[in-house]
Amino acid sequence: MQDNRNTTAGFVPARKNKTPTTGRTVAGAIDHNNSLNCASLNTLPLVAADVPRIDSRVLAERLGNTHRPTIALVEKYRTEFEAHGHVLFKKADRYRIQGGGKSERYALLNEDQCFFALSLSRNTARVVSLKSKLVTAFASARREAAQRKTEYLPEYHHLHDRIKELASGSENERLVHMNVNKLVNKVAGIQAGQRHTVPVAMLTAVNHVAALAMAGATDHREGYQRAKDALATLQSLLVPAVKGIGHGE
Repeated sequence: MQDNRNTTAGFVPARKNKTPTTGRTVAGAIDHNNSLNCASLNTLPLVAADVPRIDSRVLAERLGNTHRPTIALVEKYRTEFEAHGHVLFKKADRYRIQGGGKSERYALLNEDQCFFALSLSRNTARVVSLKSKLVTAFASARREAAQRKTEYLPEYHHLHDRIKELASGSENERLVHMNVNKLVNKVAGIQAGQRHTVPVAMLTAVNHVAALAMAGATDHREGYQRAKDALATLQSLLVPAVKGIGHGE
């Protein structure tokens, strides 16, 4: 009987594992015939890099695989992957055992590379589900990027232009900018270096409220206190899970 599956160059049909009890797969192919419940994995975490990317370890997990065959596939077809952009390889030192062992090598794949990886596999229910989640995740990232450019950045610059006016001539001007940023981060529930993980709408709103509150202040000290009071009020209206700054700090 003729095999009607896609046999175009570069296509690697997924092969069933010869020893399913081991949980391992054949290098160079991805086994998606795993009992992992995809319905419980509703979101895909993207990594903020030069462009939105997904960790190959996450991709492997969502496919129900160990990471080794997934990264082996990327390395085997690296030329084809790099036709869709630079493949960003990383090493996870936290997996190293003290005094020896190799750090785990993984890849951060962009949108086109993710779909190329999945094109090397059969359209099982798991693969189709993952493709749908990837479409949603990357589309959301594009919307966030557009919103950040058109809404958040103007409010951010407006706030810091106001700070510059109030702190002009002060030797502490740089410190004032830093303190207001810390205030905004605290109200928005942002950890250091994690601003990109917070919804753009939240950041936009917090910066807007702070800038409005500082209008009419006579100097940066008054402006900071006004912003702090206004953001404490805003905080009281937000979800309880985010810790407030309080008026008395």
